[in-house]
Amino acid sequence: MAIDTAKRFDRIVNIYIQLQSKRVVKAQELADRFGVSLRTIYRDIRSLEQAGVPIFGEAGAGYSIVEGYRLPPVLFTKEEALSFVGAQKLMGKFMDQKLQEHYEAALYKIKAVLRITEKDWLSNIESKIVMAKPSYEIFNADVPHALSTIFESIARRLQVTLSYKGLRDELPQQRVIEPVGMFHEMNYWYIYAYCHTRKAYRQFRADRITQLWLTGESFTQEHPPLGQFMEEREQARNQTPKTTVRIHVTKDLAPYLKWQRGHYGFVAERDCGPHLEMEFETHDVHDEFPRWLLMFGDGTQVIEPDSLRQRIAKILKAAAANFC
Repeated sequence: MAIDTAKRFDRIVNIYIQLQSKRVVKAQELADRFGVSLRTIYRDIRSLEQAGVPIFGEAGAGYSIVEGYRLPPVLFTKEEALSFVGAQKLMGKFMDQKLQEHYEAALYKIKAVLRITEKDWLSNIESKIVMAKPSYEIFNADVPHALSTIFESIARRLQVTLSYKGLRDELPQQRVIEPVGMFHEMNYWYIYAYCHTRKAYRQFRADRITQLWLTGESFTQEHPPLGQFMEEREQARNQTPKTTVRIHVTKDLAPYLKWQRGHYGFVAERDCGPHLEMEFETHDVHDEFPRWLLMFGDGTQVIEPDSLRQRIAKILKAAAANFC
């Protein structure tokens, strides 16, 4: 019984913290986070109200704490404090310069409320974790504020003007966009936005932005959520015809393919004695897949389809002519 009481106390405290973190919090959101029923959440909310926390709720909307009501911050556990170190290292690898600076400033404020023991834990571990940066640039060094500008644009619903150099553009092209959201994929950040220049939704890779600034002009329309775009894109990919590929790979080389094969439609693997047989379902058997497979050409053999084998032979013939 004492354990159940302690769990309920911890849950109520964390519900209070979550209510302070957002303008409106739905009961279902709380139930999902803590793995309890809606009835339990309603009872916990009543407990907070009885303790004097001014909470108001609206059917179908959620719960809010009266504006201006705040209690001193709850102290962090050592595990929570250590998670900040991991987040700090990840920020250095995946975020641009300005967001890193903002996080550093926020982290100093977090450290200020930690117990002495937690501060010591952080000091002991910070220098023991190194996050290697990628060998390629995921942001343009001339635009250190790219992500923070896009975040502000989305939050304030303000249009952005950017100079963007597409893959086949000789010079950057100016675009006016209304950002819908951002997603991280294949080690790059992408902005999904309505482009006024193209009069359509487009995605823009962050490292190809050479300049950008807020225009002060409000969004002209309501946009679908980013999740809808991601679902539609996945559905479109699934509708694209796939080609079954089977290859033999020497066992000494197979571990290297495993690092990336998930990106190329890997399905299954079978041990065939001196080699492994790998099966793929790929959308692009003409360019993307054969060029990736050529990196491991000295230890791989295409079993099917013949079209892939012929395509690789053609690429190799062209390469041999260039180097001869």
